Amino acid sequence: MELKIPDLCLVVLVGASGSGKSTFARTHFAPTQVLSSDYFRGLVADDENDQAASGDAFDVLHYVAGKRLAAGRTTVVDATNVQRADRALLVEIAREHNVLPVAIVLDLPEEVCLARNATRPDRDFGPHVVRRHRTALRKSLKFLGKEGFKKVHVLRSQSEVDEATIVTERLLNDLRHETGPFDVIGDVHGCRQELEDLLGELGYDLVRDAEGRPVDAVPPAGRRAVFVGDLVDRGPDTPGVLRLVMGMVEAGHAFAVCGNHEQKLVRALRGRDVQVKHGLAESLAQLAAEPEEFRRRAERFCDGLVAHYVLDGGDLVVAHAGLPERYHGRASARVRSFALYGDTTGETDEYGLPVRYPWATEYRGRATVLYGHTPTPEAEWINNTMCLDTGVVFGGKLTALRYPEREVVSVAAREVWYEPVRPLVAAVPDREPDVLALGDVSGRRAIETAHRGRIAVRPEQAASALEVMSRFAVDPHRLPYLPPTMAPTATSRRPDVLEHPEDAFAEYRAAGVREVICEEKHMGSRAVVLVGKDSGAVYTRTGRPFFDGELGEELLARVRSAVTDAGLWAEFDTDWLLLDAELMPWNAKATGLIRDQYAAVGAAAVGALDPAVAALATAAGRGVDVSALLARTESRLANAVGYRDAYQRYCWPTTGLDGVRLAPFQLLATAGRAYHDRSHLWHLETLARLDSPLFTRTRHLVVDTGDEESVAAGVRWWEELTAAGGEGMVVKPLANLTRGERGLVQPGVKVRGREYLRIIYGPDYTEPENLDRLRRRGLGAKRSLALREYALGLEALERAARGEPLWRVHECVFAVLALESEPVDPRL
Repeated sequence: MELKIPDLCLVVLVGASGSGKSTFARTHFAPTQVLSSDYFRGLVADDENDQAASGDAFDVLHYVAGKRLAAGRTTVVDATNVQRADRALLVEIAREHNVLPVAIVLDLPEEVCLARNATRPDRDFGPHVVRRHRTALRKSLKFLGKEGFKKVHVLRSQSEVDEATIVTERLLNDLRHETGPFDVIGDVHGCRQELEDLLGELGYDLVRDAEGRPVDAVPPAGRRAVFVGDLVDRGPDTPGVLRLVMGMVEAGHAFAVCGNHEQKLVRALRGRDVQVKHGLAESLAQLAAEPEEFRRRAERFCDGLVAHYVLDGGDLVVAHAGLPERYHGRASARVRSFALYGDTTGETDEYGLPVRYPWATEYRGRATVLYGHTPTPEAEWINNTMCLDTGVVFGGKLTALRYPEREVVSVAAREVWYEPVRPLVAAVPDREPDVLALGDVSGRRAIETAHRGRIAVRPEQAASALEVMSRFAVDPHRLPYLPPTMAPTATSRRPDVLEHPEDAFAEYRAAGVREVICEEKHMGSRAVVLVGKDSGAVYTRTGRPFFDGELGEELLARVRSAVTDAGLWAEFDTDWLLLDAELMPWNAKATGLIRDQYAAVGAAAVGALDPAVAALATAAGRGVDVSALLARTESRLANAVGYRDAYQRYCWPTTGLDGVRLAPFQLLATAGRAYHDRSHLWHLETLARLDSPLFTRTRHLVVDTGDEESVAAGVRWWEELTAAGGEGMVVKPLANLTRGERGLVQPGVKVRGREYLRIIYGPDYTEPENLDRLRRRGLGAKRSLALREYALGLEALERAARGEPLWRVHECVFAVLALESEPVDPRL
């Protein structure tokens, strides 16, 4: 016996004591899904049978059930639930969280329940309790549907219980398995000719019946149409639109959600008392000329339309009037009402029409939401939402959005078919898109990213970032991205080094990444270069400008000239490019740090240890036994000299820009496009075309992590780089953005050379006792931080490339800077 339940629901088990509800729950559901009243009595009273604690126990049970349902997790309530008042509370919790309540009733014979209770010492109450439970249950059975339960399953014998299986069903709105691509089409309102024009623009081939009427449209390979509702009313040919769309849906070439006009048309066709206005009269008159069978077919089609769809793994939601994130994939009268009508403020405008609540201006969800309902002159992005109703029936346009390309396609109305009550008003947010507000970044924040879900920013982190951003950073208009921190490779177990390439190759091999690229790590300062045809910025990884005034403008001018000579403006059809790079020498930006910290330590160490070695050598020459101390001091002097030599390798004199070098290694984005889906070889080859004395190329080597010879070659290359004084290398997945079984794979890990690490950990870090201590360094926090900042950076790039409002881009950039205040060892 199959008991079908929605894959997101509240399951309420109903049955007398001893009917086997707990055994049934354990058999068919995961332990974490089941909330038992006995268990919660034990939590609050240390006694699962303390009936006096039931009130508190159910308070806690209802709270936990609400939290689970809010998180989208099916929940099972294991209690007798034979009283209507108890069930009503559970139905209300389901409604509050917009999920369907399901009742599974174990209506087993009284003698079975009594026999089971007799074997349990904790059930010492008399048989009258079971009889009372069963009496209440029998009175309730035929009313469960009216109480609000959407499905009711009744098991009347032990054999039925034993044979029962739970089958989860997708909700009607759950099309997450449909991944597109899609062409989402706005409100048609009976404008058949314009719909034919738009389908032609989108590449669909119309199919006509014997009378020449369009009855289907075959999409380009792999694509499907999605209609946002309001196919009917106002326009000249509602039957023609329905005939075409019904044919497309029946052929599997389209999906359609319900609009408020479809719902009203169904009620009118069924003879309900409705107000015949807003174009309904035209639809009824046109349908009256159609055969009765067509009218019945149209009625069934419109009545069967779902209020909203969740598609493409949850990344796309289509609803007629739009839908806030808390309603996505949920099922309730509240959700359906919002999807059909939206929400209103309770006010009316000067035309007597309701003022709609601007939900899209507050939307922060991960999914793209496409909708119609309220006509606008142009389809515009508001956060991650777009209204596709551009008023075709009022003489405007019929609009579609290609998804995931995010390309808007429109055709003009052939004429004004219906005079609007009020002029079309642009669907713009309450503020200009490039205006920033303190509320966008202050306090506790949660940024929704496409590649790692929600990333939290704590209030104290935001406060720290606000200080830096407001005092030191470049203008936010020129700050579309901050690069993530980079984690080191796993700590090596080799006796003489802290980091080694074999560990990086092994890490990626374990993550399923076969091909990696090793890039020379330039010892300079991380630089992000935003270069436009007439503007730009060069800034550090914390958003501070590299050079002030004329020097910064001259650097940008040289980059701009190289971009022009390489033909990149035209090739990428853009007026700006964003580059990730390293700027050298180290002292070009870090002169104060080098002088006050590294040079001071190096000079003091060598200045003190050199005469100490000389003095100890003299004492040894006089026969004093100082051999151990002399050896240790000589070792420390060698370490200090190595430390001084290490940082000096990365410094050289500069005058203005003379001596300055820029090593770009990734083209992050251009207008309309981010490039984290291109291989790192593509990036390096593209940027190698920037030909001027300013630019330095990044040497690189591709390694097959599953091939021993290739891995050995990668190790030798690193040894040669570091032996020649290089900092080391960065190992990255060759394909760039990569996902593994556990989500995002680290975008790169650094493998630094033995001598370079003296700068980081101090001159004597190579002493055995120090290396042993450093091998216990923890990398988990750094790796987590790197992935979160990486996802935020990708989100910022994608939003900037799409041309989203500045504040949408800036909240991601700001979050990267905020996370930098996390207490992570800065030497990692």
